[in-house]
Amino acid sequence: MNLNAKIPSGPLAEKWSTYKSTQNLVNPANKRKFDIIVVGTGLAGASAAASLGELGFKVKNFCYQDSPRRAHSIAAQGGINAAKNYQNDGDSVYRLFYDTIKGGDYRAREANVYRLAEVSNKIIDQCVGQGVPFARDYAGTLHNRSFGGALVSRTFYARGQTGQQLLLGAYGALNRQIAAGNVKMYHRTEMLELVIVDGIARGIITRNLETGALEPHFGHAVVLATGGYGNTYFLSTMAMGSNGSAAWKAYKKGALFANPAFVQIHPTCIPVHGEFQSKLTLMSESLRNDGRIWVPKELDDAKNIREGKLKPTDLPEDKRDYYLERRYPAFGNLVPRDVASRAAKERCDARYGVGTGQAVYLDFKEAIGRLGKKVIEERYGNLFQMYEKIVDENPYETPMMIYPAIHYTMGGLWVDYELQTTIPGLFAIGEANFSDHGANRLGASALMQGLADGYFVLPFTIQNYLATQLGVARMDPANHPEFSKAIEEVQGRINKLMSIKGKRSVDSLHKDLGHVMWNHVGMGRTKEGLEEGIRMIREVREAFWKEVRIPGKADGFNVELEKACRLADFLDLGELMAKDALHREESCGGHFREEYQTEEGEALRDDVNFKYVAAWEYQGDQKEAKLYKEPLDYEFIEIKTRNYKE
Repeated sequence: MNLNAKIPSGPLAEKWSTYKSTQNLVNPANKRKFDIIVVGTGLAGASAAASLGELGFKVKNFCYQDSPRRAHSIAAQGGINAAKNYQNDGDSVYRLFYDTIKGGDYRAREANVYRLAEVSNKIIDQCVGQGVPFARDYAGTLHNRSFGGALVSRTFYARGQTGQQLLLGAYGALNRQIAAGNVKMYHRTEMLELVIVDGIARGIITRNLETGALEPHFGHAVVLATGGYGNTYFLSTMAMGSNGSAAWKAYKKGALFANPAFVQIHPTCIPVHGEFQSKLTLMSESLRNDGRIWVPKELDDAKNIREGKLKPTDLPEDKRDYYLERRYPAFGNLVPRDVASRAAKERCDARYGVGTGQAVYLDFKEAIGRLGKKVIEERYGNLFQMYEKIVDENPYETPMMIYPAIHYTMGGLWVDYELQTTIPGLFAIGEANFSDHGANRLGASALMQGLADGYFVLPFTIQNYLATQLGVARMDPANHPEFSKAIEEVQGRINKLMSIKGKRSVDSLHKDLGHVMWNHVGMGRTKEGLEEGIRMIREVREAFWKEVRIPGKADGFNVELEKACRLADFLDLGELMAKDALHREESCGGHFREEYQTEEGEALRDDVNFKYVAAWEYQGDQKEAKLYKEPLDYEFIEIKTRNYKE
């Protein structure tokens, strides 16, 4: 298979404008003849469906929630990046582009990342026009704050509710198109299969989550905006329902899956507090603007704090180790997420951790003294309130306890410059694709990519494909053999799951998988650990297909069946993640192989042997996936070892 990224020629800053001026378009009368399926209603899916509807296409939009407003994008807290340079602190499109490439440890595609930075400013204008209540300074100018991996302030925010406000803006635009008849919304409906007709994506099979009915849907093109697969680890910052099944179904139909091992560990999460916990809660990276991270300098002090003999507020400044400021003086507490996460793990592994031993402090005492409590309340009040409700400690008076956790996935379906997968007619946008973040995502870039893809990239690129489909009549999926065959396959999988009637719950097996993934495919990876992890994943999979018990019936509302279908995919996906991590014998971004690190414990890349996108092709359930490599050629930047110390 030839991986053609379809990157336009010419100077980096002109590639996107060159593409738009030479692409094929579909005229307004013909747009009405095309049906487009968009799966997902988060920022990427809602913005794409609204934009395509506005253009005049007929869109079918699917979400498994009861409302698009419940998509996981709503959970994003800290902000969205753009190179507006309102602070006049030296920001530019190029600087945003370079920070993103560098933050991803030089494992992202150059042209895609520049386009992302280029359209970022339009996103802010679009959202302001929609009424998104971004924070403003005293003069009325939109306010910015800093995020990790940057020396400028470029992150626009709405307190700690940025994702919610952006999603409501996209939801309003989506509702306008629903009312206009250009978008039809399908609630409580989950995609369970991709339908291929003559090698082209032509539709999906869904399950009505209320009735259990399997339904076929035709589209001239299919767009997956279904988010990431972090819940493979069971405990993550993602919503409980977030899953990778839509992308995995596309993979098993021939779409390549790229860089599955590239998983982000977020450094500021409320630590795990018990075996019965079902998810983790994120504390926004924005807190690192004013919060300072530390652990006790002395092992005895750390031990006494863990045993409750000493309070963190009892420890004087000279007994505190502000280790990020010590190790990375240029960036301090605003180093990228992967760097901050590994540093926290290192301190805790060395027994300086607090709480259960797996936590560090995020302290606002200095900021409150410098700025006043009122300013901190205005910036982070809802986050502080959330922390207090969960932990039952007042973070204005006692430092927060945080520890790294599974967050975002940089891997996803391989797409070209047009966001099209290796299956013609199948597109992937937002977190569902791999393209923009390399081995580590900088904070506040997920919202940027989701809205960039949905509002400003896909509406152009999908037309280049649809222009080749003029004359393709709408199919009747109820009477088409490929759709009927796909429904039979889905029903067969459901019947197989329902017939097992074992003694173990889905969640108990998912927890087993999560323990394996976190311990062997987590923050620190080794050859031996990954090989052992693969063996253990296979054991959990075998137990799942023999011992799972799904109560209730398939022809109705059945949450356990939903979870079982998703776990079946997580088990396969987890093994591919481990294999991808095993083959990549280097450390880069969030992928940290302990055998490959510098003397100072930093990631050690191998640009000679691994400067490529690893794209895996499904070969069958009992066969090894086939690896393809897309070389990453950097024409316009110099590749360097990441340095956040000076």
